[in-house]
Amino acid sequence: MSKLIPLAVAGLAILQLQGCAPVVIGGAAVGASVATDRRTAGVYIGDQEIELRALARLRESFPQKTDNISATSYNRQVLLTGQVPDEATRARATDVVRGIPDVRTVFNELSVSGVTSLTSDANDVSITSKVKTRLLRDDRVPGTKIKVVTETAVVYLMGLVTQAEAEVATEITRTTAGVTKVVTLFEYIN
Repeated sequence: MSKLIPLAVAGLAILQLQGCAPVVIGGAAVGASVATDRRTAGVYIGDQEIELRALARLRESFPQKTDNISATSYNRQVLLTGQVPDEATRARATDVVRGIPDVRTVFNELSVSGVTSLTSDANDVSITSKVKTRLLRDDRVPGTKIKVVTETAVVYLMGLVTQAEAEVATEITRTTAGVTKVVTLFEYIN
């Protein structure tokens, strides 16, 4: 009980900072993530910057058409997922993102289709959670070092892994309930 009092006081102090609390907490989370990542701190931060720039540039290029586009960057490789209304938008999205400094590769997995339903989106969140949990529980793979992105039950895996880790991660993902397809975008180390 005596340990809870200092924690409660610290929590209240952080809350008193109001807008600063997310910055403090977010900064601590980023620091912990960088410490366990195989990317350098510079690349890790660069990937976050690439994601923000990609979404901003896509919004500028297609003001009415980017609500359902996600950009995920890992080791300066960008995965585009989501839905766009036409093939021209799909093709142009690659060019827009490729123009961002430090982007090495763009994997365009955008589909030309209507907006997915909330049920589909919730299913994707559930699948991602199940895959991540299974990866974290298996000692043969570095679960914290693999990025999992799910779009309409298709799971994309990104990360810096060995060939053996990739095979195990792919098998774990492939056998997870609800997964219809696994796309590996790994970069291999060793």
